[in-house]
Amino acid sequence: MADKYLVFDISASYGHFKKPYTTTSPLTYSIPTRTAVAGIIAAMLGFGKDEYHKYFTKDQAQIGIGIKSPVKKVRISENLINTKKSMTKIYERTQIKIEFLKDACYRIYFSHKDDQIYNRLKSLLEDHSTVYTISMGLSENLANYTYTGEFEGREVNGNKEFVEFSSILPLDMLKKGDVDYEDEREYFTETIPVEMDADRKVKEYREVLFERNSNKIKARTDSYIKIEGINENIMII
Repeated sequence: MADKYLVFDISASYGHFKKPYTTTSPLTYSIPTRTAVAGIIAAMLGFGKDEYHKYFTKDQAQIGIGIKSPVKKVRISENLINTKKSMTKIYERTQIKIEFLKDACYRIYFSHKDDQIYNRLKSLLEDHSTVYTISMGLSENLANYTYTGEFEGREVNGNKEFVEFSSILPLDMLKKGDVDYEDEREYFTETIPVEMDADRKVKEYREVLFERNSNKIKARTDSYIKIEGINENIMII
């Protein structure tokens, strides 16, 4: 079975996808979460922030995420001011250090069961336009994108050969021995949110595996998607 997938790269000088357990010194995920990618695509399409989640549930939207440039992080001090007393004068301020992604670039693979949503996004990508300005996590981290194209994604089942994957991999789809860890590569795991409910509360987290320097990961699994035309293997988050 094959579905159509839209493939594009999103990039920014700085990015931040806040880990929820960090407060005074916010840390960022190394990759955009599935919920963040859904928000970016929703902004492109013009969905409101209180409504878009219902269009990007896992049973409707298929999303894969790849790393296109090495994951680099920097910490930048920022001054937070108290605006309750005044919007024009600074009475109180607090300096905190925020962790940012630097020179970030990620590849997004997207398919949707709703042809109207899919074709609308395809049209916007082809015109290099968006309804709302997109950002890499925070509103001040303005982002750009490059459209790669539309390709067929063929589902491969029952193949237990090792293949190279261009996307991050959900660990619950892998067993011990299913990843060929190569020398001089840097493998990391993170637990990221993948779906929210109507109140924007996270319903599901998944632990994912990625290679920090944007190298492909050699692994085997019962099922994956082969993106024809660009010959990239991915797993859906």
